[in-house]
Amino acid sequence: MTQSNPSNKKLTIKLLIATVLMFGFGFALVPLYDVMCDALGINGKTNDVAAIQPTGMEPDMSRTIRVEFMAHVNPDMPWEFRPKVISMDVHPGQVIQTEYLAFNESGRKLVGQAVPSVSPGNGAAYFNKIECFCFNQQPLEGNQHAQMPLIFYIEPDIPDSINTLTLSYTLYKLPPQEGS
Repeated sequence: MTQSNPSNKKLTIKLLIATVLMFGFGFALVPLYDVMCDALGINGKTNDVAAIQPTGMEPDMSRTIRVEFMAHVNPDMPWEFRPKVISMDVHPGQVIQTEYLAFNESGRKLVGQAVPSVSPGNGAAYFNKIECFCFNQQPLEGNQHAQMPLIFYIEPDIPDSINTLTLSYTLYKLPPQEGS
């Protein structure tokens, strides 16, 4: 008959408590990340639903904001993806239309999803998308091109300290759907 060593029981209990604490910390990371990004002003999340087209909003013609456009493609996505223009000067309150261009370099149909972010993070709250290809999945046949529209405006009450906004999209490949 073997007897249990008291130091082994203590060690087992300590290890179980450490495991539970690590598991709980893993769940807390996402909200902690969001809180830290908000506190540091690096949370560049934009709205994931369309803004309503402003009515009666007057553009602030005395001021311009430089909007820079960037595109990144996840390494497993065989698409060429880029903005039609690299940058533009926009008056706050002015509704702007531009587009991103995509080319599916593979020989088969692929579906992509673009995830946007705005820098600086505190400027994201003033950047409103009326229409954006990022709201929907983007199916594209093999060796085909697509023009993906973007209509946006910047709130006129954007702080004077923000002179440039960078809109960046990262394009990800979605798994094939049943029946595709």
